[in-house]
Amino acid sequence: MAELDPQVEAYLHDLSAEGIPPLYTLGVSEARETYRRLCVVDGATETGVETTDRRVPGPAGPIPIRTYDPSDAVGPVVAFFHGGGWMLGGLDTHDALCRALGAAAESVVVAVDYRRAPEHRFPAPLADCYAATEWIDAEVADDGLVLVGDSAGGNLAAGVSLLAARRGGPTVDRQVLAYPVTNHAFDTNSYTENAQGYFLTRKDMERFWNAYLRSDADGRHPHASPLRTETPSAFPPTTVLTCGFDPLRDEGRAYADRLDAAGVPTTHRSYDDVIHGFLTMLDDPDLDRARDAIDDIAADVRQ
Repeated sequence: MAELDPQVEAYLHDLSAEGIPPLYTLGVSEARETYRRLCVVDGATETGVETTDRRVPGPAGPIPIRTYDPSDAVGPVVAFFHGGGWMLGGLDTHDALCRALGAAAESVVVAVDYRRAPEHRFPAPLADCYAATEWIDAEVADDGLVLVGDSAGGNLAAGVSLLAARRGGPTVDRQVLAYPVTNHAFDTNSYTENAQGYFLTRKDMERFWNAYLRSDADGRHPHASPLRTETPSAFPPTTVLTCGFDPLRDEGRAYADRLDAAGVPTTHRSYDDVIHGFLTMLDDPDLDRARDAIDDIAADVRQ
């Protein structure tokens, strides 16, 4: 087993020293604010990336989006869905990541601020992501469309890909899923090995799933658990990123393996020395491994 990256190890030590409470112990509002404080990068910008905030039509009202437009943008547009257990996160928590990805990929990135659980349970967040993707495809994506999401956002990206295949559009050229949630289950080795101590915990995931689903039956639906789809060949070419010290590691690997076995062009990138959520760690700490992974994702976007 790989050793934990020294920068990550120092970050976890700092979190412990600061007495940051586990997210699963906090109320919804307090958990959101705590996650925001951990993720938002004050004053960090990428030179040459302009942003525009607007709203686009959604199934239950306008959906906020933020467009990142590098001065040298070419190629496909990225529709980005943020992580946070369907309950936390938003445009600001993933702003630095989207800026860095747009600059590295030289692509327009459109981040989607979907409705969150528990106020809006499955399938509401997915419905927003699909509607926003339809708008992005029609209005922005003249040279192709790539879906990118981290954690719960990776789950939503996979759900949008499946909906697009079943509904005949929009055409998704590739999906890039970073440490995605792919299955409503807690029986993998990685859930045992990484149950606690590495930022995201098993109890966090249990809380997130409970907030997201209306019932256990929802958890068996492939739009919530894409690993369970009966038609894995419906997914577009796919990149899956997994982390060694992550409860979700094994379900991400299983999803990549299932798509590969079904004939879907699939790339599995394993970052064995880092933790769940490392892509948003771009300032205090500014993880070298996060910058490396963003460059890898950018290369996949440009394929």
